[in-house]
Amino acid sequence: DLVGLDLMPHITKSLTTLLPPEDAYCKNNKSWPVIDKMIADGYTGRKGKGGFYRMDRSGGGRAMMAIDLRTGEYRAERKPVLPELERGAEDLRALLSAPGKAGTYAFRVLGQTIAYAATLIPEAAASVADIDEAMRLGYAWRWGPFELADRVGAGWLAERLAAHGMAVPKLLADAADKRFYRVASGQRQCLGLDGEYHDVHRAPGVFLLDDVKAAAKPVLKNASAALWDIGDGVACFEFTSKSNALDDKIIELLGKTIEVVRTSFKALVIYNEGSNFSLGANLGLALFAANIAAWGEIEKLIAAGQQTYKALKYAPFPVVAAPAGMALGGGCEIVLHADAVQAHAETYLGLVECGVGLVPGWGGCGEMLARWRAEPKLPRGPMPAPAKVFETISTADVSKSAHQAMEKKFLRLTDGITMNRDRLLADAKLRALSLVDGYTPPKPPEFVLPGPGGKAALNAAASGFHRRGIATDHDLIVADALAEVLTGGDTDIIDTVNEQQVMDLERKAFMRLARTAPTLARIEYTLETGKPLRN
Repeated sequence: DLVGLDLMPHITKSLTTLLPPEDAYCKNNKSWPVIDKMIADGYTGRKGKGGFYRMDRSGGGRAMMAIDLRTGEYRAERKPVLPELERGAEDLRALLSAPGKAGTYAFRVLGQTIAYAATLIPEAAASVADIDEAMRLGYAWRWGPFELADRVGAGWLAERLAAHGMAVPKLLADAADKRFYRVASGQRQCLGLDGEYHDVHRAPGVFLLDDVKAAAKPVLKNASAALWDIGDGVACFEFTSKSNALDDKIIELLGKTIEVVRTSFKALVIYNEGSNFSLGANLGLALFAANIAAWGEIEKLIAAGQQTYKALKYAPFPVVAAPAGMALGGGCEIVLHADAVQAHAETYLGLVECGVGLVPGWGGCGEMLARWRAEPKLPRGPMPAPAKVFETISTADVSKSAHQAMEKKFLRLTDGITMNRDRLLADAKLRALSLVDGYTPPKPPEFVLPGPGGKAALNAAASGFHRRGIATDHDLIVADALAEVLTGGDTDIIDTVNEQQVMDLERKAFMRLARTAPTLARIEYTLETGKPLRN
């Protein structure tokens, strides 16, 4: 739908022309009458009348429609209930062997894909590692076909293919009692056509944490995070929780990491190879605690996060954050506290807490105030910086790239941007080492903030959006809490407000909002649908 269904016949024609007739693609390729009719009738995807999906805007509403492949007619989209998918996220073999449509479909598609890939060596690529890398880089796969085979077991896969009457390529059969990949003497190796293992050589500048993890044990580890030695006196802190959501275990291990790096390393890089750096705090954990009225536990986590991020910022060694994908909420805040950032070009940063009825709770408000206060193009005085930060946070604004993140102050102009994600860790490590000599922690900022008068001005702006129907009733309550944090509470413009005082205001505002029914409804709705609730 995104690229256009009308490209499918052209791609098919190109492949069938270039590939030999005995190739599996040529044998399996056939015309689908439903798709042919869709193209002929102009249903070519988003650029046409619709595709496999289309948005129905009749009657002033918005409803996603899906085409029925049997009838060729559109019907309301129905999300299938497939519990196998949840199990498959943790155990791919369980999904491939599950009874029913989901398991059958998954096995037939993935089994044939891996088997087909095994026939392409050495004609299309010199090694399994080349094919895996091509699929990761070219098609954004998390694992290539041979890495997937290792995850389910090449022997098990070969048996299943044979049991279903499908051909088992020689390379897959050779790996039946082995693996496609192994680590020997600290070097990652892959299985070749000769049945022997050969070193996997990365291109110059490519450095992956997965390679480090395959050859070493973590320095520290718990259920949600790990600390790795990546050489030359640099440590790497990795989130490992689901969606890299931040929880008490990550905060706890980060605190221990600061002590270990202080005594045993020169610098720290915060990085992971998930599709997203972090989607923020674990909302499910927060909702559970709120539902049992464990307010003390929630406030303890907020306070622990604040103090740990603060300890990270003022640690006696340089800290470099290396985000890629989405870094939202608490994930964005940890980036804001780093001495330097080396971001992948496609990094999307934002403090999005207002979308779920909360305010940033781990120091994000103070960090953004400090950055906008230092902007030379901004007028001087106590009000311009809070107004800019209020605009960014209250609208849950997210940068569309690392370059745009600089404009929004999530990144500094001195931060680095890496185009090739496979080079991100290497670039971040070099940046960390470049900061070691003569490193001194930053000085804590102090603010002159406008106090109650400034809060009233920000609330007036929010009320304008409310009158125009853009902001909801609860948006005003959230905006009021945010305005109080950013303007310094009861301070006066003749006073200074320190970093800890801003954090205290953050924590109080967060806890006040967390107790409201509309905020809890927003959190629950977002967890269920992945979308914001406008209440």
